[in-house]
Amino acid sequence: MRILHKMGLTVTLGAALASGAAMAQPQQFINVLTGGQSGVYYPVGVALSQIFGKDIPNVRSTAQVTKASAENLNLLQAGRGELAIALGDSVSDAWKGDAEAGFPKKLDKLRGLSGTYSNYIQIVASADSGIKTLADLKGKRISVGAAKSGTELNARAVFKAAGLAYSDMAKVEYLGFGESVELMKNRQLDATLQSAGLGVASIRDLSTSIKLVLIPVPADVVAKVGDAAYQPAMIPANTYSGQTEAIPTASITNFLVTHSDVSDDLAYRMAKAMYDNIDTLYAAHNAAKVIKRENAIKGMPIPLHPGAEKYYREVGLIK
Repeated sequence: MRILHKMGLTVTLGAALASGAAMAQPQQFINVLTGGQSGVYYPVGVALSQIFGKDIPNVRSTAQVTKASAENLNLLQAGRGELAIALGDSVSDAWKGDAEAGFPKKLDKLRGLSGTYSNYIQIVASADSGIKTLADLKGKRISVGAAKSGTELNARAVFKAAGLAYSDMAKVEYLGFGESVELMKNRQLDATLQSAGLGVASIRDLSTSIKLVLIPVPADVVAKVGDAAYQPAMIPANTYSGQTEAIPTASITNFLVTHSDVSDDLAYRMAKAMYDNIDTLYAAHNAAKVIKRENAIKGMPIPLHPGAEKYYREVGLIK
């Protein structure tokens, strides 16, 4: 009888373990596509990755360094990431399939998760270069971001609106933020255009090394871009060392983008985790402090992911 009792107990325990294993959820992965380490996308992406890893059960989350907007969107379409940060104009171009912007085919799997903060077109020149206006860039050496990156697409748009072309410059380099700054420190470049959140680390670093001039992008030039994603904005005084006046420029909203193969449940959980832990995001970078849930779907250039839509309905943002 004792043997039978032990056998029965063994069977019961085995069944319970099997049932528990069946109920256990498989581990999910969230790869957050960011940008270069000297920009704003990276610290924001790392913070999001940390939030997801702590807040969403059975999730392993990572943040990947990339060349930012265009690469991020192409990687999402290929299923090589679950979430990405990208500029609004790049997202719109990707959805339409703008070959000149780096999207030969429509990226039809893209889905929106949330709006975030705005990038500001920040054109900085060394004081020694004599550059004070956009027109002064003619005949100078400038870096415009990695080829077909969000920054470089912004550079093309702003220069065209100002009546400038790359051929007007003495030299055009297609480099990331950190590399551009190093060349300016070494007097190998006169200026760099960087599309990023206010207080971006690369320009902060440069402003403590050499005397800089921030180049205005007037409102009439912003209007001539002809894209609603570009809005007139100001870089507040004292954003960077030695910058004593506010500087007019253009701003473009950044969006968090996912794709249609991400489950509704995971997209819901990402949106909820982000806003339930918004203080962690604010601590990642000053630029992130303007992210508000009430602005999450404003100007979204692509369809909202159904999982994110469920969350926004739940909190009353969508009626």
